[in-house]
Order: sequence, then C-alpha cells, then structure tokens
Amino acid sequence: MARLKDYYFSDVRDAMVKKFGYKNVMEIPKIEKIVVNMGVGEAKDNAKVLENAVKDMEQITGQKAVITKAKKSVANFKIREGLAIGCKTTLRGEKMYEFMDRLINLSLPRVRDFRGVNPNAFDGRGNYSLGIKEQLIFPEIEYDKVDKVRGMDICFVTTAKTDEEARELLRLFNMPFEKN
Repeated sequence: MARLKDYYFSDVRDAMVKKFGYKNVMEIPKIEKIVVNMGVGEAKDNAKVLENAVKDMEQITGQKAVITKAKKSVANFKIREGLAIGCKTTLRGEKMYEFMDRLINLSLPRVRDFRGVNPNAFDGRGNYSLGIKEQLIFPEIEYDKVDKVRGMDICFVTTAKTDEEARELLRLFNMPFEKN
C-alpha cells in the first residue's frame, strides 16, 4: 500500500502548499494516526460478545485490538469501574494508510443510501471523527459468521491546526464528504 503514502508525499503536499501557502515542509499537516473504537455495552453480561467484537476489530484493522475498561462506575448502566466494555486499535504508518484506503475506496461505498460523510464532524483542532453503524461494510467480515451487528467510531488524528486545513487534507485523500 505504499501507493497511498507516495501519493501523500507528492500531490497532497503540493496541493496543500498551493492552497495554504506554507513556507516550510514541516508545516504541512499529516495524518498522525487513526483510532478505531468499538463500544460493546453487552459485554457486562456476556464475555463472549466482547471476544467476538475483538475478533471482528482485528480482522478489520489487521492489528491486535486492546480491551478498554470502564473508568467510572455508573449504577444506571450497571457498570463497575474496571469492567471490560469495549475494544480499540490505534493505527500508524503503513497499516494506517492501508486501512484508510480500504475504508474510503471499498467500505464506505458499500453503505446503504450513502451520500457522503459529514463534513462538519471536526473537533476544532483538526481531528475528524466518523461513526459507522455496522461492521458488515468491511469486506474482511463474513456475513454468515457475524453474531451481532455492531458499530464503531473511527477518529482521524491530524497535525493540522484548524478544521479547514484538516478538511482539505482529508479531501485530498479522497474522503467522500457530503455535498451541502
């Protein structure tokens, strides 16, 4: 998948310099990491559900998933501190670019009634978050072996200072933003 990374270091860099007028190559925003998070609320009752979620996450990202635990006890949700309630993976380098390529070119177009991703889901510091309702859009997941449809959050962490810079960076990577 070096193709996507090589693309970044040539066309994207040149386009960003042209639009924002950077004087130094190190000023140009980069995608630092992609964090994929899957909350599994049913894990408090059934540990097998969490195992299946971890397995799905590892298939999707191609990297080992880390189990996340509750930081606080919440009586209304019957959650105790330290209880395993989800899993996450942080992707960097080649795996990050490969995952991003598969997400943009294979998975997102498979979403039913897909019109694009929300162009306003930036956090004010140049990071973009995307929610996916079902893991079935990824080609690595076999439909017959899925026990339950689960969603996930995907967060693109960039070195951009503003949302406008980050939006342009992701647009240059062919992120299919919704037309207003």
